[in-house]
Amino acid sequence: MLEIFYLVLIFPVLGFLFNAFLINRASSRVAGTIGTLAVFIPFLIALGAFFEFHPLERTAPHLFTILPWIRIGGFAVDFAYQVDQLSLYMTLIITGIGTLIHLYSIGYMKKDSGFNRFFVYLNLFIFSMLNLVLADNLVLTFLGWEGVGLCSYLLIGFDYEKESASNAGMKAFVVNRIGDVGFIIGMGLIYWYTGSLKYIDIIASIPLISEFQSVINWVAIAFFVASVGKSAQIPLYVWLPDAMAGPTPVSALIHAATMVTAGLFLIVRLNIIYINAESASLVIAWIGCLTALFAATIAIFQNDIKKILAYSTVSQLGYMFLALGVGSYVGGMFHLMTHAFFKALLFLGAGSVIYALHHEQNLRNMGGLYSYMRITFITFAIGTFAISGIPPLSGFFSKDLILEKVFIYPQGGMVLWLLGIFTALMTAFYMFRLLFLVFLSSTRITESNRSHIHESPMTMTIPLVLLSIGAIVSGFLQTPFFMGNIKLLDQYFQPILQSGMDLQARWAGSPMQSVHLDHSVEILLVAISIIAAVTGLLVAYRFFLSKAKILLEEKDYRGFANVLVNKYFVDEFYDRFFVQNYLKLSRWVAFTFDSKIIDRFFMGIGHSLMGIGSFLRKFQTGFVGDYALYIVVGTILALAFVLVKGV
Repeated sequence: MLEIFYLVLIFPVLGFLFNAFLINRASSRVAGTIGTLAVFIPFLIALGAFFEFHPLERTAPHLFTILPWIRIGGFAVDFAYQVDQLSLYMTLIITGIGTLIHLYSIGYMKKDSGFNRFFVYLNLFIFSMLNLVLADNLVLTFLGWEGVGLCSYLLIGFDYEKESASNAGMKAFVVNRIGDVGFIIGMGLIYWYTGSLKYIDIIASIPLISEFQSVINWVAIAFFVASVGKSAQIPLYVWLPDAMAGPTPVSALIHAATMVTAGLFLIVRLNIIYINAESASLVIAWIGCLTALFAATIAIFQNDIKKILAYSTVSQLGYMFLALGVGSYVGGMFHLMTHAFFKALLFLGAGSVIYALHHEQNLRNMGGLYSYMRITFITFAIGTFAISGIPPLSGFFSKDLILEKVFIYPQGGMVLWLLGIFTALMTAFYMFRLLFLVFLSSTRITESNRSHIHESPMTMTIPLVLLSIGAIVSGFLQTPFFMGNIKLLDQYFQPILQSGMDLQARWAGSPMQSVHLDHSVEILLVAISIIAAVTGLLVAYRFFLSKAKILLEEKDYRGFANVLVNKYFVDEFYDRFFVQNYLKLSRWVAFTFDSKIIDRFFMGIGHSLMGIGSFLRKFQTGFVGDYALYIVVGTILALAFVLVKGV
């Protein structure tokens, strides 16, 4: 399968082209089938390549080139790709989860007039993300990076006739361009010092360049700025909650399998830099931790089912960055995978609810759906338990691994761990609040909606069941000592992280010592983590089932609750101090500086030249007598000059 791995990239392109050229001629059934197969076949190829690659034993990547690309002097970049443990891991997630989302979309979007256009965008999105994770150089990665940005703009603004959708798409596009500045600066710095943008060259060159040690933190920060934009961290997280304006399968794809994971992937791909950039890593750990906490507090008071899940994504991404910041790359990638399963499951479950209630998204108008939608309820409950970190579901294992590594982090690990535990408690609270209010509380559904409620079709429920299985079993790839001490992911990612660790030992002058917890401490940490999650569950139960607390309208909240309902007024702050001032500056440039200064300056030059031309035109009369007179006058002036000045 490695020999035909290029088909993993080709099939999504073919699906995109097929549906794009036959967008008004192919039936929705054909378009949906072709679009889904264009992702499913690459998944099968990637799965076959995974076993052929022998990832637990092999250390060298499999490289292949599709097309030559840029040749400028000594600089050369091709459409060349790199299959290794990291890119295979991401490819399986993208194509596996992506296939289920495509299948689900066939049922969810079947009544939408833009069905075929939707699958065009989905296939292009998958291709862009595969390009990003499989590239063997930073330039091609950047091409994929911009590709997913474009596709997110198209998909978030899919219902472009709605102003909210168009604005959300534009917001996502603009905010991500801010972060992209960091990517370009980072590429420039790496090329300046190493002379190449190919990953294998970078890994080979950095240990030989002693000067690189003095700028390594700046390089790391530059790429982290890009990751902050793409993976929605403080202060550039604001685009992700608004991205809920797109159809629900888009939300699942962006949140679980594609765009938001790109920032994490980039840091792990450049781990040789980040493992040795201690100051930058400390910044990443704190940004991740604060983002996790910040987003979780906002999610508590949201009443839109998709907005709650959106803020939970921001929060869980914060956990992943926290893991990378404290040096637990395996923990970060582990949580990325488990999160892909349970977050796709939760979004598609939410989509099933919205589909049944005719696009109703407000929790105040739900309740009691358990008896109508058993499959959706059971699978959604599995996703809720998983994200809340309750054993033995997948989120427990990955989150517990992160918190354990945070606890032993030497630079403020105890504070970060406490904040992480508190965030876990809030996560369980707002997720069970969501579960109870949608499925188990007394019904608040309108009569018109209640008469039409039904379970979703099989194209939507089959992906829910398969994702729920993934949310249950995927955590067993890496378990603590009291549950088998399985370390498959440690072994799996070892070849990817080895160069960074070798350089760390070289610069430190001795091999780095791993810190391990006593079993008693590890059990204590796990117990606290479970207690936090169960506490969140019980508090949610107390408020929303036992006491049947009534949700208020947003305008009725007071005090700090009002601040949380309004998301700390961050959007208003950005709008007041950045957007409005930028618009004022743009208007001044357009209507004052450009029209009254630049235009007048160049128009003045034009008018002056026209005046000179008009004056000179008077001497070109066409009469021979006038020209003879000019010759006589010229001759007299020349003779006078010679008489005065001499020869």
